[in-house]
Amino acid sequence: MSNTNIRILRPVPKLYYYDRQDTCLRKKMTALAAWNTIMSDPQPLLKIAFQIRDTVSSVFGVKRIGGFSGKPVDHVSVGQHLDFFLVEYVDDECLVLTERDRHLDVMTCISIEGETLSVTSSVCVHNLFGRAYMIPVGVAHRWIVRGMFRRLQKRAV
Repeated sequence: MSNTNIRILRPVPKLYYYDRQDTCLRKKMTALAAWNTIMSDPQPLLKIAFQIRDTVSSVFGVKRIGGFSGKPVDHVSVGQHLDFFLVEYVDDECLVLTERDRHLDVMTCISIEGETLSVTSSVCVHNLFGRAYMIPVGVAHRWIVRGMFRRLQKRAV
């Protein structure tokens, strides 16, 4: 996206799903520190959601992803994984995570500009299963990120 450090898979009109949510940071932190703070204690319902996702999706040949571990990471490099996400780009202000399979490509970008933290997700679908999968995920994703931001605000004092 021009004039920002936000990365997305394709231009917005060519995406199947796009969501960007912003929050104000209470203290200066890197994109990886924001990830660690948000994911330090994953939301309880998220664990159940991933269990359901893995059970249903495995019937359609989609690999299990297991969800988020909550384990903090001090350093990460391109090519490493944060839970099920592949790190495609990282610097102090931007962390780009992807998961790609035959059904869809997902990119989540955690970016910081000044005092603003943005979580931007973009998705390209490849088939009917990918479209069906994104119906509940698209709705839930917005609520999940809002919950993560609330948790971040409580922890980052």
